[in-house]
Order: sequence, then structure tokens, then C-alpha cells
Amino acid sequence: MAKTLYFGNLPWAATSEDLHNAVSQYCEVISARIVTDRETGRSRGFGFVEVPDEAAQLVIDALNGAEWAGRPLTVNEARPRDGRANLGLPKKVQP
Repeated sequence: MAKTLYFGNLPWAATSEDLHNAVSQYCEVISARIVTDRETGRSRGFGFVEVPDEAAQLVIDALNGAEWAGRPLTVNEARPRDGRANLGLPKKVQP
């Protein structure tokens, strides 16, 4: 099995490859991706890395609070997505 880790407060210039390389110093990386804005294509400052279960806590302990380009990282186990956030739009009413 694998666990997905959340990486927050990433430098805007960080790429998925940078994130992969940073985590691969501690364990095997299954996948790494930086979340980007759909319209501009620019980084949103966070990303996700998938690692083996047994390595997840090691990566969290090593990188949570560590500095990357002067920014303290937030690293924790990713929570399941609850679907799209309510953007203040009225819900559709079924007739």
C-alpha cells in the first residue's frame, strides 16, 4: 500500500520534479505532483507525494517544518477529498 502526503507552503518556483527529488532522499517516491491553477498554470503552493506506507512517517518527521527556499514546509498525511468546496453558489433544486 501507499500513503499520500500533503506538502504545503511550497516555493512558487518548485516543480513536481523538485518535490520528487526532495522526498526521494528519504524513500522511494511513487508519484509527486504540484497543484497548479487551471487558468494560469501557476503553482498554488502545495502538492502531493505518494510514498510506501512504512516510509510515510519518516518523511513527515524529516520534512515537516524544514525550510525550502526560506519557507517552512507543512507536511502531513493527506486527507480524503470531500468533493468540491461550496463556492457560495446556490444548490440546484430538483423539480
